[in-house]
Amino acid sequence: MAASPPAASGSVRLPESSVPAPLESSEFTRFERARILGARALQLSLGAPILIDVAPTLVDPVEIAEAEFAAGRIPITVRRGPRSS
Repeated sequence: MAASPPAASGSVRLPESSVPAPLESSEFTRFERARILGARALQLSLGAPILIDVAPTLVDPVEIAEAEFAAGRIPITVRRGPRSS
């Protein structure tokens, strides 16, 4: 039986069971939500494509970002570090 090759130096391979599942919009803290909406509104104001269908009268980047967030379409992930007790 052949052994698996060692991981590249400096990298750590986590078992698949320890990789967290993606978070849903109801699982974000208010600070994470504010950061995500602010970052997405900035992207939209700089010309990023809108990822949902919106009314032509909706032009405010913050409102569009909120609608994208509610639809779960914002392509931003949140990485959380270990919690301190």
